[in-house]
Amino acid sequence: MRIAIAGGHGQVARHLSRALTARGDVALALVRQLGHVDDVSADGAEAVVLDLERANARDVAEAVSGADAVVFAAGAGPGSGIARKDTVDRAAAGLLADGAEQAGVRRYVLVSSMGAGAPPPPGTDDVFAAYLVAKRAAEIDLRSRDLDWTILRPGSLTDGVPTGTVTLDARVPRGAVPRADVAAVLAELLHEPRTAGRVLELVGGPVPIGDAIAAVTE
Repeated sequence: MRIAIAGGHGQVARHLSRALTARGDVALALVRQLGHVDDVSADGAEAVVLDLERANARDVAEAVSGADAVVFAAGAGPGSGIARKDTVDRAAAGLLADGAEQAGVRRYVLVSSMGAGAPPPPGTDDVFAAYLVAKRAAEIDLRSRDLDWTILRPGSLTDGVPTGTVTLDARVPRGAVPRADVAAVLAELLHEPRTAGRVLELVGGPVPIGDAIAAVTE
C-alpha cells in the first residue's frame, strides 16, 4: 500500500512510517518544512513538503494522488495556543479529507484523542479544552463524509518501550499507551478494511495487536 501521512514529522507518524516501511508499504510523509525532510527520509518515507495551514484542497489532492490511504497524525503540539488547536487539529484534518476526496482516496484514518467523544468537562484547562473541541469537530466532519474512515482515540501518549499488546475497543478505561504501539495499531488498521466506520479507543493492555484488531471486526 501507498499511505500518505499528514503530520509526517510527528512522533507517532515517524513510528508509523518505519512500521509501514518494514512491512513493505510506501509511506509518504507530508511535512511542513524542508528541515524535516532528512529525518523522515531516514525513516524510509518519501517526503512531501506541504503546510496544511497554508495549503488548499487542490494542493493536498496533488500530494496524496495515487495513495491507497491517508492518515491524519498532525497536531499543533505542546506549547501551541488555542488558535492553532483549531487550525491544525480541526481545519487541517478537514482539508486532508477534502484533498482525499478530490484525489479519489477513500481510506482515511484519523488519529484523535480519548475525551473527544463529548464536550470537555467543566474545569478543563482552556488550551486542552480547545484541543478536545477541535478533535471532536474533526471527528464529526469526517463521519459525515462518504469515505472509508476509521477514528482512533489513543489515551495519554508515552515514549515507553512498545509492548505489542494493547486494549482496543469502542470504549476503554482511561490510560496511557506508547507512541510506537499507537503506530503499530494504525498500520494494522490500514490493512484491515473491516475497521472502516469504527471509532476505537486505545490504551496499553494485554492483548496482542493483531488479536485486538481481529476482535473489533467480529
